[in-house]
Amino acid sequence: MNKHAFAIALLILLASCSTDVSVEPSTTSSANADEANFGNVDDQLFWTYEQKVAGFRNMEKIGPTRLIAAGNNPYPLPKKEIDLGSVTFTHEDADWTINRYIETQKIAGIIVVRNGEIVYERYELGNTEESRWVSYSVAKSVTSMLVGTAIKDGYIDSVDEMITDYLPRLKGTPYDQSSIRNVLQMSSGVEWNEDYADPESDINVTPWETLAIYDYLSDKPRASVPGEVFGYNTAETNLVGNVVRAALGNNLSTYLSEKIWKPFGMEHDAYWALTEPGGGEFGGCCINATLRDYARIGLFAMNNGVLADGSRVLPDNWMEEATTPSKGNAGYGYLWWLRGGGVYAASGIFGQRIQIYPAEKIVIALHSARDDASNPEDWRLLEAAFAALVSAASNPGDTHE
Repeated sequence: MNKHAFAIALLILLASCSTDVSVEPSTTSSANADEANFGNVDDQLFWTYEQKVAGFRNMEKIGPTRLIAAGNNPYPLPKKEIDLGSVTFTHEDADWTINRYIETQKIAGIIVVRNGEIVYERYELGNTEESRWVSYSVAKSVTSMLVGTAIKDGYIDSVDEMITDYLPRLKGTPYDQSSIRNVLQMSSGVEWNEDYADPESDINVTPWETLAIYDYLSDKPRASVPGEVFGYNTAETNLVGNVVRAALGNNLSTYLSEKIWKPFGMEHDAYWALTEPGGGEFGGCCINATLRDYARIGLFAMNNGVLADGSRVLPDNWMEEATTPSKGNAGYGYLWWLRGGGVYAASGIFGQRIQIYPAEKIVIALHSARDDASNPEDWRLLEAAFAALVSAASNPGDTHE
């Protein structure tokens, strides 16, 4: 297994916890300075705070990636700013402000977009509006939308097709019984052990190169009927990406660029990490993009895949279907986390998030370098802070313009 694949595997293996500490700000402010601070690529889960900041905004310099090219007509995000930093909220009987949340949770950037306007935007840790930052499992939700795009374009007939229709290497295995829908909902029924503390668990011994992972998964037995039981399986998010690549006969980065990144108006080029040099993209991890473009991903989803000119990229009702609770987990859709009340999110370890509030027409995007990859208390605090932001942004008369 190559070192890059091992490093990325380490970074995504904790992503299942995304459902759900204070230090001095970084003095690193330039990519040139950052490059000296990456540390050992194989030890990314154990990077120091300074190494995280340097590495998270320079992932395309660490291992193989593929360009996601932007176009020349960015989706406009006019500013109508509100003083949301002073917004207060209570969590676990403690009083907080958004400013305190940003400072203690090592937030690199946060943006709140309401009705297509930036009402709050703040950068820390040396980041600016042009800084790219790794997404981790936020990429899963993007891959989910690419499945919808491929269905709209006719490359995939429906999510009820068997994944072996597109990945024949898995024929004759338990995956013969698993549909694309099953894998999107993490309910393939194939046995999988994602115990991070067990050195012999699947997550810790799986080879992550594109072809090797097929061989490994082919030997897994069936544990349940497909579609019935939720079982977070990091490896299968790569299979989702592979299904799309096989259907297209092309790579995910180019397809994302041509179908969403350019047409919707992402402002900056992005990069997607590869399983090996020249290989396929990690379907479940590691798009590296700017904060404003993460917010635009949220707007694209909230707009149900409709572009500014009215043309449709996703099938009718795709986002409604993708954010419908699955049988195995009421808090999970097609690689989207469901937060209740119609709110849904793309979530990644160390505090990456795109959270979408359709009723309020609000998108919040977050870049972070938190201490822990996935601490449940950190996620609960995030939800409390976001709820306060949504309330204040929806009632701007209660804040200072």
